[in-house]
Amino acid sequence: MITYTSFPLPPDNTYNGSRQHHLDVAEDVMMELGDDQDLSEAGGSKLTYPGEPLTSSQAYMRGHGTYVDNEEVIASVAGTIERVNKLVTVRAIRTRYNPEVGDLVVGRITEVLTTYSFRGSNNLTPRCHVRQVQPRRWKVDANSRQDAVLMLSSVNLPGGVQRRKLESDELQMRTFFEEGDLLVAEVQAFFSDGAMSLHTRSLKYGKLRNGQLVTVPPILVRRLKSHFIALPCGVDLILGLNGYIWVSKHVKESEQEGEEGFDAEAVYSNQNDPIDDSTRVAISRVTNIILVLSSHFVPLTDTLLLEAYEWTVDQEGGAKDLLQEDVGNALVATVTARL
Repeated sequence: MITYTSFPLPPDNTYNGSRQHHLDVAEDVMMELGDDQDLSEAGGSKLTYPGEPLTSSQAYMRGHGTYVDNEEVIASVAGTIERVNKLVTVRAIRTRYNPEVGDLVVGRITEVLTTYSFRGSNNLTPRCHVRQVQPRRWKVDANSRQDAVLMLSSVNLPGGVQRRKLESDELQMRTFFEEGDLLVAEVQAFFSDGAMSLHTRSLKYGKLRNGQLVTVPPILVRRLKSHFIALPCGVDLILGLNGYIWVSKHVKESEQEGEEGFDAEAVYSNQNDPIDDSTRVAISRVTNIILVLSSHFVPLTDTLLLEAYEWTVDQEGGAKDLLQEDVGNALVATVTARL
């Protein structure tokens, strides 16, 4: 017997201020299925809920997140409907991040793996090595099905990006990243077991400081031309495609230049810079905006976040006021109507 988990419906069964719709299909297919099929006009992916009929199983093939009952394709999870030719799938809202090469992700170091070496009780004893299964790397929680891997050879170290990594670098791995550190990186490749390999070979990647981490469903982070966003309020955003978003104090571009011979103490420092009260308020405001939009299942883009921030400033309210239900609903209705 197959059972399906129920999810709470959005208020009034709506999405972005309009009634929920379904698949975007050609007019000839709609006429072939008949007017009784609840299918949408153009508009891309739409939100659906478990148990909702999507279309006829005779006209479309069922994919992940759906099942067939009484010759109808029915959603088995809450998520967005996607169609590729005749294949209908539902991408679940609450799911782990599915990485692709080139993705920008924000993660947290969970473990440091090194190769340890030692000598015996006298100098005549040859050097012995105790090797772990995965030496010289960091394990990173990237909100995926398994931890990602950041190799020592894939990070930017003092003396230039291209230089060889020495044994002395391995002994100092925890001075670069240690357990609990947050970082931004790029997906470089995949190992045979499916784990993703990350790299931070540019100064725009690396350790994160001076900010706050916000977690949203990965499905809400759209792929953009750039996932580094600088808002006019002095706040920088890093939209990780894995659903981890970093909201921080603005960093001038001049501070990120000059990779050759960079200041390692500054790049890998664990100390936050001084942050004034106005910047702290701006960071809190942007954080609450993201939380409100994600709670209403609104996809996050640079344009939408800028519109949302300008709206909140015009309201002359505090950052905490955004968490009130009526203010949050007004924010969502306004920004989605403008865009």
